[in-house]
Amino acid sequence: MTTSQTQFFEAIPASVGRAREFTDRVLAGWKHTSRADDIRLCASELATNAVVHGSTRDHGFLVAIGLADGVVSLEVHDSRRERPTACFPVEYDTAGRGLVLVAALSDEWGVRDREPLGKVVWSRFEIAPGVKSGAAALRAKRTACGFISGGGKADR
Repeated sequence: MTTSQTQFFEAIPASVGRAREFTDRVLAGWKHTSRADDIRLCASELATNAVVHGSTRDHGFLVAIGLADGVVSLEVHDSRRERPTACFPVEYDTAGRGLVLVAALSDEWGVRDREPLGKVVWSRFEIAPGVKSGAAALRAKRTACGFISGGGKADR
């Protein structure tokens, strides 16, 4: 069974929090919360990109969340064609981590053109039983590499 919900948002900073709340409501309504933290964070990052880089004030952006065959899809539609690129910020950079987080937390992501204008940045999350959340997997990788959650080296 496939189901989806969409909501349009103004291209203003307050819409980022509203997009997170929308994402939470949809996932809770579907009773699929196993990866809610990952999906919510990706919704926040993609909505931020839409506000800052992807939309003009008079166009806004659309968030679409779908569920089919054990996969949640998250899409953010905006009005600019310029494609985002993941960058790898250094320790003291204050921006540039959004798509890196989306790549780390989602099972796949990408960008496609939107007609008649704009683009869609999408991500997919497997929610089948036993699938570990991206955040949990990321924490496990950091622990295995000797890093603690605060970002510093663990005592050895």
